[in-house]
Amino acid sequence: LSFQEWTQQMRDMLEARKRGDLAFRDKDFKTAIECYTQFVDVGTMVSPTVYARRSLCHLMCDQPDAALRDAMQAQCVCPDWPTAFYMQAVALSKLDMQSDAKDMLSEASQLEEKKQKNSR
Repeated sequence: LSFQEWTQQMRDMLEARKRGDLAFRDKDFKTAIECYTQFVDVGTMVSPTVYARRSLCHLMCDQPDAALRDAMQAQCVCPDWPTAFYMQAVALSKLDMQSDAKDMLSEASQLEEKKQKNSR
């Protein structure tokens, strides 16, 4: 890619993220999913926040399988981020996997506790 093509690709990706954030804020979850998917598909930047937000959007659109996948991706990007575990817990609960959901919730709260202890 030429530098000009690369910078245009970066602009497009960031614009997709921005549109996704606006749609998320406006509770237009289907549009947010589409925009965040454009951002993720470019693959130049990885954002656990985008995965978590898209996961929540999937949950709001009654798509728990997709929500779980995105929450797991958020965990891959940021393994010690409690939010990724909380999102997985909600998705697992929606999929009637209560035992797994409970485990995720426990792990999330342990991470949260550890994080609070380390910030003191």
